[in-house]
Amino acid sequence: MKPTILKLKQHILIALGYFFIAAFLGVVLRFFRVLDIPVNYKFIVHTHSHIALLGWVYLALTTLLYRLYLSNQNLDKRYSRIFWFTQMTLAGMLCSFPFQGYALLSITFSTLFLFASYWFACFFVTNTPKKIKNTYSYTCFLIALGYLLLSSIGPWVLGIVMNTSGPTSVWYRIAIYFYLHFQYNGWMIMGLLGAFFFLLESSEIVLGKKQFERFIWGFNIGIVFTFLLSVLWVNPPVYVNYLAGFGAVLQMAAFGYLFRGFLKLKITYRGLFSNVQLSMITFLVGLLIFKMSLQLLSAVPYFATLAATVLDFTIAYLHWTFLGVVTIGLFLFADIFGLIRISERSFYVYIIGFLPTEFLIFYKGFGVWQNKPIIDNYDIILAIVSIFIPIALLLILKDNIKGVYMK
Repeated sequence: MKPTILKLKQHILIALGYFFIAAFLGVVLRFFRVLDIPVNYKFIVHTHSHIALLGWVYLALTTLLYRLYLSNQNLDKRYSRIFWFTQMTLAGMLCSFPFQGYALLSITFSTLFLFASYWFACFFVTNTPKKIKNTYSYTCFLIALGYLLLSSIGPWVLGIVMNTSGPTSVWYRIAIYFYLHFQYNGWMIMGLLGAFFFLLESSEIVLGKKQFERFIWGFNIGIVFTFLLSVLWVNPPVYVNYLAGFGAVLQMAAFGYLFRGFLKLKITYRGLFSNVQLSMITFLVGLLIFKMSLQLLSAVPYFATLAATVLDFTIAYLHWTFLGVVTIGLFLFADIFGLIRISERSFYVYIIGFLPTEFLIFYKGFGVWQNKPIIDNYDIILAIVSIFIPIALLLILKDNIKGVYMK
């Protein structure tokens, strides 16, 4: 095994370690309603969200980017500086958020993380070989990095709002939603699409240039317009709903157009993927279709208000996107490109944790919406089922630590 690939496997394991910590904290938050746990709930929420987004997804995606484009460029030392600087910021957040929430130390480390992400983006763009810059995959990754930088406007604005209007300001929530939207729907989804097109290019499967351009324009215009879904709770003029709905329709149409283009190519997938990879692909497609359908539904004024007022619906949607679409996508491509190995056992344990918890959260939201009673011991059941997610991550870590460190 090449030394670079071995190091990147270690980096993915670190990212998975952060994911385990975030998942464990998620279980703590669920048991908070059941047991008397001597922690500050709000502080743990901040820690959970930051470590999940930045420790797991950001690290996994940037490691994947380096693996695909830069691992043969003799850039290990320069990349290591960025990687370990990023670790310092993450460790700082992990050691400060649980004890003080948003305060001087945690804000300092969060700000330093933003600079680390700018550093990586610049490093990636300036060092990618010119011959690769005309590929569809690089276009997707470049757009993804653009969204990563764009999303960072949210935290900067948040700091200004905190020092002026305070957390009760409407701009406080808008800044948070701006950050989350362009993280989830921009940086993360486009990053996964980049990995998808890289896989196609590696297999010499070529989509027509016009088809790709129509897809990429339609999908990204959709990303921009669907941000408006995040501000419908302020009851804007009705035309904002139409624009948000237009963005959701455009995204669905772009994916449908892309799917139809691949059907015309009559690609045979047999032998290209393992059984567990095919399972992940199947889940991923289904999760993505449901996610886009929810986006379209939330453009309707009645459901926009519902999504804003019933917190369980918002939490379920965010977890559906993060734990479902994004995480399973990362599992898939990290497995395909040799960074980690996902066994059928660990994947299905993860699904046992993911799908029932999503069902339960949506179920509670539905109960609140329809003013229906919730089943007895709901919080206990939700907390217990949630345990399967960190168990799955421990299984993945066990399988891969054995392969990386015990050869």
